[in-house]
Amino acid sequence: MALAADGGTIPFIARYRKEQTGEMDEMQLRDLFDRFSYLTELEDRKAAILKSIEEQGKLTDELKARIEATLLKNELEDLYLPYKPKKRTRATIAREKGLEPLALYIKEKNVPTAKRVNLLAQAAAYVSEEKGVTTPEEALQGAADILAEEVSEKAELRAHLRAYFLEEGVFASSVFDSFAPGTTKFEMYREYKAKVKDIAPHNMLALRRGEKEEVLAFDLVFDENHVQAYLEEQEVHSGAESVREFLRPMLKDAFERLMRTTLIAEVRLEKKAAADLVSIKTFEENLRQLLLSSPAGLKPTLGVDPGFRTGCKVVAISETGKFLEYQTVFPHQSEDARLRAGTAILGMLEKHGIELIAIGNGTAGRETDAFIGEVLKGMKKKPVKVIVNESGASIYSASDVAREEFPDQDLTVRGAVSIGRRLQDPLAELVKIDAKSIGVGQYQHDVDQKLLKKKLDETVESCVNFVGVDLNTASKELLSYVAGLNAGVAKNIVAYRNDRGAFRNRRELLDVPKFGPKAFEQSAGFLRIRGGDNPLDNTAVHPESYPIVEKIAKDLNIPLEEITKHGDKTTALDLKKYVTKTVGEPTLRDIIAELKKPGRDPRAEFKYATFNEGIKEIKDLSIGLVLEGIITNVANFGAFVDIGVHQDGLVHVSQLSDRFVDDPKKVVKVGQIVQVRVLEVNEALKRISLSMKSQGSAMAPGVKKEKGPSPKPEQTYSLQDLKKKFNALKKNNL
Repeated sequence: MALAADGGTIPFIARYRKEQTGEMDEMQLRDLFDRFSYLTELEDRKAAILKSIEEQGKLTDELKARIEATLLKNELEDLYLPYKPKKRTRATIAREKGLEPLALYIKEKNVPTAKRVNLLAQAAAYVSEEKGVTTPEEALQGAADILAEEVSEKAELRAHLRAYFLEEGVFASSVFDSFAPGTTKFEMYREYKAKVKDIAPHNMLALRRGEKEEVLAFDLVFDENHVQAYLEEQEVHSGAESVREFLRPMLKDAFERLMRTTLIAEVRLEKKAAADLVSIKTFEENLRQLLLSSPAGLKPTLGVDPGFRTGCKVVAISETGKFLEYQTVFPHQSEDARLRAGTAILGMLEKHGIELIAIGNGTAGRETDAFIGEVLKGMKKKPVKVIVNESGASIYSASDVAREEFPDQDLTVRGAVSIGRRLQDPLAELVKIDAKSIGVGQYQHDVDQKLLKKKLDETVESCVNFVGVDLNTASKELLSYVAGLNAGVAKNIVAYRNDRGAFRNRRELLDVPKFGPKAFEQSAGFLRIRGGDNPLDNTAVHPESYPIVEKIAKDLNIPLEEITKHGDKTTALDLKKYVTKTVGEPTLRDIIAELKKPGRDPRAEFKYATFNEGIKEIKDLSIGLVLEGIITNVANFGAFVDIGVHQDGLVHVSQLSDRFVDDPKKVVKVGQIVQVRVLEVNEALKRISLSMKSQGSAMAPGVKKEKGPSPKPEQTYSLQDLKKKFNALKKNNL
């Protein structure tokens, strides 16, 4: 942990300190750091508890040893419970009435050797109107309250019952009578039961959501006779029947009044915490796949935010994402408006040399896609047209980030720019949006929000540093995720760049205000400079290793400025020759890999899905129809697929493959292009069930792809036709 204590970030340690970590990857390092954080918090809590008990004068050597030995927070809190300051309880009141000696007497008689005990006669001595004890029975009840509280606070009993609930308990739910069958999204939980130990994370979170929305009654059920028998076995030892008869209802009261609710709550919270971890992990993996989606490339792009009534917002952006032009067109209102829209778009395509067209997948997305396809038929060299998932674009357009980028443009323009940019480079654009708004989570609003934010931020940081960042084009939002940097330093980098021009070398970073040596150490290897003074500045080789590369270049008799052009010559090098006290073979292997493929983007080659032209709405679907789609989200119960009908379909985990799948993330990922077969369609509930199984589906050898409904015939126009018609419209003042 010394590297972390010295200000090391996980991406930096994982990449550039492999000799010191035994080549642990980022995931292993994060698990290690999380465990260290847990144990640190545990030790702090132990110290506070020991101090509290010691101040009460109740700390024994045995108790101290038990507290110091525990590695679990639940166990620690159980040990502290008897000494934890409490509000005034029934046991407190009984003690105030002087009934503790009676409770002690009963405990003394709870031994096998006790034979004849008259508890009523013993209790009569504690009757006192002054203290508010009017009868022997009232005195015995007070003693029972004291003993019940003591029993309820015994760590070993609580631990056993908690474990019993976790192992043998059953979660049960039902829908309230006020909700008729088929009217809620929680129908599968109308009469639902699942063993606590077996309940799936998504089911646990769904039950809690249904309970919160006051649709479901949700409880934990168990064998209450078993609980009572266990408590009696542990706590009833007297040979006197009168004592045993006294202790049995006391134990029942101890459990029902003082243990049941808290233990069930603890079990529910434990299962909820476990479900949170799984769900957040799923969110992390989905987000990683989305952020690392293949970039279409830095090319002039048209971004289109579709709409019916309000029109389509169309922006042209340069290859670096710079805003160039904006127009609103109305291709879905009338034939004349459609002609005008086509002419306007053709004009923008020609004017800006557009190579990519990004169309948002929201309302009117498919119709706009068809319209632009119609316009492109009149062009010889057609731009690549892609439907882009616009989740989060509206969030970005209303954000401070967007207002700062485009202070003179309205929300619609900003949204269209975001759609276009996320096609060019998904990572660079999506980092500007709160990860929770991107739409790849599972019950994201039901999990621990603090932990979710931490893990998603870590994922974004990991992806940014994995890909690397162009120092001369990156936004301050993208730069802020580079290891060792923060929002303030990132802002200073952009300001310096705007004032002085492009960076020529990494060392120039040290001239940026508040960019010190530690920030340089942590971040430099992840920042790239294309066409700079030193070719190594466009690689992941850290500046601290430049002397090693210089030595390699000298040994190969290659000028340093050309070393990245001759990476193949490094294959035969004896790496042991370049090992130093701080740099070993793992780092040297990374250096050689970089020299062979300098500036390589590690993301996959760009691909996109092609939707069936005749399928635009749910009503166009039919059972058995085979379609191409793209995975938009992966949950523990299956995967959601965009098939171009404004409503994602679900491939249940049981329909993902011919073989058994225990975890959907093992077979599919966000952004993957797949073929699916329609199993079921419910227009009323907007639910589409899909399958990726091979039997009778698109994957089966020799099975022909079933055709969907034929698209409505639409008039197509050449560029000349459009211009002629538009001129005619102008002539008639239309």
